[in-house]
Amino acid sequence: MRDATFHILVALARGERHGYGIIQRVRDLTGGALRLGPGTLYGALDRLTSEGQVTATRTEVVEGRERRYYRLTDRGAAALNEEVERRAAAVAAAREELAGSPVPPGAVTP
Repeated sequence: MRDATFHILVALARGERHGYGIIQRVRDLTGGALRLGPGTLYGALDRLTSEGQVTATRTEVVEGRERRYYRLTDRGAAALNEEVERRAAAVAAAREELAGSPVPPGAVTP
């Protein structure tokens, strides 16, 4: 799963959000390391919707602009849980490798 997709699903884990709300939440969750552009976000949302992982729940008009809200489906929540487990296993394996490394973490080697 791509990082953008993962973080979009995480941003929707606690409930529905509109597009800009997703962008803001992803930025907050990543400490600003991942900044989604509208093209990336809406392309991913279209794909996730067609895959049944996300659904559009409602629209509202705010200051003349339409906001569409999205939420995770059960399929999306299952995919997110699987990806969290996969990433956790990868991190655990990396930590184990670092712990057994002859070079201390953070050391500069030639």
